[in-house]
Amino acid sequence: MAIPVKLPVFEGPLDLLLHLIDKNKIDIYDIPIVEITDQYLEYIHQMEREDLEAIAEVLRGTNIMVLSDEIYAELNYGLQNHVSIATLPGMAERTVVVNGFSKSYAMTGWRLGYAAGPAPLVKVMTKIHQSCIMSAPTTSQYAAITALRQCDDQIEMMRDEYNRRRRYVVKALNEMGLTCFEPRGAFYVFPSIQISGLTSSEFCEQLLREKEVAIIPGSAFGASGEGYARISYAYSVDHLQTAMKRIREFLTEHGWIKK
Repeated sequence: MAIPVKLPVFEGPLDLLLHLIDKNKIDIYDIPIVEITDQYLEYIHQMEREDLEAIAEVLRGTNIMVLSDEIYAELNYGLQNHVSIATLPGMAERTVVVNGFSKSYAMTGWRLGYAAGPAPLVKVMTKIHQSCIMSAPTTSQYAAITALRQCDDQIEMMRDEYNRRRRYVVKALNEMGLTCFEPRGAFYVFPSIQISGLTSSEFCEQLLREKEVAIIPGSAFGASGEGYARISYAYSVDHLQTAMKRIREFLTEHGWIKK
């Protein structure tokens, strides 16, 4: 059974892994599974090859399995392309990669994903899956086939458009005093709202009531997210411009920034 653990902020994924091992006094040979995401907090840091190689070095020679969530693999804006930890030496046999069509092909409503891993493990996973779900809908499967065969150029176009919106939103937020990292993956920003003196929930609820702009409190993602908010830029530029204008008005009217 999984047990949630509240964690402080770490310098990187290897720091986090070593902290878990030390903090919980766990024998590294007894850890059943480690879960990583391809974007490491998705809106802050794209995991580079050197991050993954450092993790792999710790895990090689153990019985630890890796569950690698790579749902945002195609949506990264760094200088380096996405690297799956399963491609590193000695990791394919201990890694299950999960992915889907929701992000890369904008097929959120089709509810179709997949897992790839060592054959013996996938065989057991399939038995459990068959007891819970008959299969993915036929229409979703045909849609996915079409996406894989014909729509790779659409991913490139979508990534370029997200990149344009990403740069606009980051610039607008920083200019109004809501400082944030430049995200290198996915389609979210995670600005600080600490200039308001409000909690994340208070800030988001008040913004929604007064300006009809809905964003997610950072505290929804854990204690270390307090003082921040998550904003998606998977909207049209017109919507984003309207949202940025209303957020600036909100800050100005409360005296948190000058006109």
